[in-house]
Formats: sequence, structure tokens, C-alpha cells
Amino acid sequence: MKNSELSSKTKSSEALLRRVFYGTSIVSIIGFLDASYLTTKYYLGTPLNCSVFEGCELVTTSQYATIFAIPVALLGAFYYLLIFILSFMYLDAGVHFITRMLPPLTLIGFFASVWFVYLQLFVIRAICIYCMGSAASSTILLIMGLAVIKSQKVGGILKS
Repeated sequence: MKNSELSSKTKSSEALLRRVFYGTSIVSIIGFLDASYLTTKYYLGTPLNCSVFEGCELVTTSQYATIFAIPVALLGAFYYLLIFILSFMYLDAGVHFITRMLPPLTLIGFFASVWFVYLQLFVIRAICIYCMGSAASSTILLIMGLAVIKSQKVGGILKS
């Protein structure tokens, strides 16, 4: 492969990475807002506005809504904030080690969401629309994390 072809592939891969990280920023903010809303409602002790499904209260007040007295929603808010900060660092400063950090983090977030969806459907037997929104955000972030891996392989940019 000629240097000009390699350079062209690297540039297109960098452009793809930037688009992926812009998308990751947007989705992580949506996830952060969702998790922050649930966290706020938890600490205020006020009921959720759940018009689509009626299981929000049941899910968010179940024994599975906290881990060591920490609301799962708060952990989710920290997760989404971390993803946003990493995305911003990549977009702002081009910190390339983030391309290696993001995919495993999104995989962890996805598996956590799968676990909580399982709990809703098969253990609690109720659905929280906000929790499902978080699961959707985590799934989209995983897809974007996989796109980061693919763009690195295609473009040959495995920088540290």
C-alpha cells in the first residue's frame, strides 16, 4: 500500500472517529440526564412520572435499585459522565489512548444494562421506561465503542 493510500485511510478513519465521538458525546449526555433524573427523584423521595408503563415505582424502589445503599441511577450518572468526559477529551485534544478505553467501558455499561433489564422483566416483573431508556443509551454506546475498534483496524491507527 502506498503512503498516499495509507494517509488517505488514516484521515478517513480519523474523520469517522470524530463522528463516532460526537455521537458518543450526545448519547452519553442523554444517558446522564436520564440517570440524573432518576437519582434526583430517588433522593427527593418523589414519585416518577411514568405514563407509558406503570412499573417505574416498583422498579426504582425494589431491592435491586441500590448497591451498598448507592442508587444504581447514581452509578449510571457517573458512568455516562465518564463517557462524556472521555469523548470530550478525544474531540478537544485528540487523546488517542481514549480509543482503547472507550470500547471496554461501553461493554461494561452494556452488560450492566442487560442485567438490569433482566431483573425488570423476569424478577421484578415491571418495566421502568427511564431504565429502558438508559439501557438503549448503553446499547448505542456499545455500538459506537465497536465502531471505534473497527475504525482503528480499518485506518491502521493504533496510537497510544
